[in-house]
Order: sequence, then C-alpha cells, then structure tokens
Amino acid sequence: MTVPKKNFFVHGTTVIDENVTIGKGTKIWCFCHFLKNSIVGNNCNFGQNCVVGANVKIGNNVKVQNNVSIYEGVEIEDDVFLGPSMVFTNVINPRAFIERKSEFKKTLVKKGATIGANATVVCGVTIGKYAFVGAAALVTNDIPDFALVYGVPAKQHGWVGMSGNQLNFDLSGEAVDKTDNTVYTLQNGVVSIKEAS
Repeated sequence: MTVPKKNFFVHGTTVIDENVTIGKGTKIWCFCHFLKNSIVGNNCNFGQNCVVGANVKIGNNVKVQNNVSIYEGVEIEDDVFLGPSMVFTNVINPRAFIERKSEFKKTLVKKGATIGANATVVCGVTIGKYAFVGAAALVTNDIPDFALVYGVPAKQHGWVGMSGNQLNFDLSGEAVDKTDNTVYTLQNGVVSIKEAS
C-alpha cells in the first residue's frame, strides 16, 4: 500500500495486494479484495464482499454497496453510486477455455452516476454524468448525461437532475429540480445545467 493505514479504514478480513493506493477517509468493510495497481480516491465506501480488479481507477466519494466487482477495464469517476450486487463485465465474448485479457473493453462511469441494485453493465459502454440506471437493468449501450434508464435491455424513460429526481421539461425546454432549484435545459436531446445570467 502506498498510503499509511491510519488515513483510511480496512476491515481485517480484506486483502490488499501490492502497489494499491487508497485515499484518505475511505472505508473498506469485510471480505473485500483489492488487486495490484488499483487506485481508490478519498472518502469512498466499500460494502462487504467487493472486488477491485488490477489497474482499476476509482474516483473520490464513490459508494460501492455489497457484492460488487469492478473488473480491470472499468473506470469510475467521482461521486458514483454502485448498488448492491450490480455487475460489470470486461470481455464481450468470454469463454472459460480462451484467455482474452488483451481484449478487455473499457467501461466508463462518469461523475455522479447511479447504477441500481442487480443491474448489469455489458463492457464497452459509457454511462454519462448523473445518469440513473434503475435496479435490475441490462445496460448494453452508452447512456447520455442525466438520462434515466431501466429495463431489459435498458431504455431511456426520461431525465434526472443531480439530486436523482426526475426532470419535467416545459415547452421552452427548461426544468427546475425542486430539491435545489437548479435549472436544466434540454436542447437537441442533450441536458445541461443552465448558467445563471
């Protein structure tokens, strides 16, 4: 480990391989395994029975619930929520008898996104900023920023704000999130936060 243990919490049943970096304030609970060369940011939380694969990069303030494996090829940006038992993959056509470690496909989960419990993310996709993937969804394609998707396969059913609440756009293409009064605009299928004038 490259960070003094006093800066974060690791349960005694967790295994941390060589050359793993863990950020300040991170908490790692029981029966987890962090493989070599993985990097975990500050103030993350890992529930029990999580695996972080070799060379994986995880940002700050990420919450990983129980039974989640983040395999090599997956990158997690800041403020992401990974629900219990959600699944990542990293090979598109796995076979037990063929090694395809050179064929890992990159999966990127952007800042603030949520992936619900028992969802499956097929490798090679990008999940946009603050996107919300519903429980048990099967993600097979890229997801735009702020999109709400669910189902098998996952399809878009609307938009959400940074708070995770659904946005209802008026005819002018604006929506207000009542949680924090942030104003969003929808133009040409792209949601963005309206700049103050």
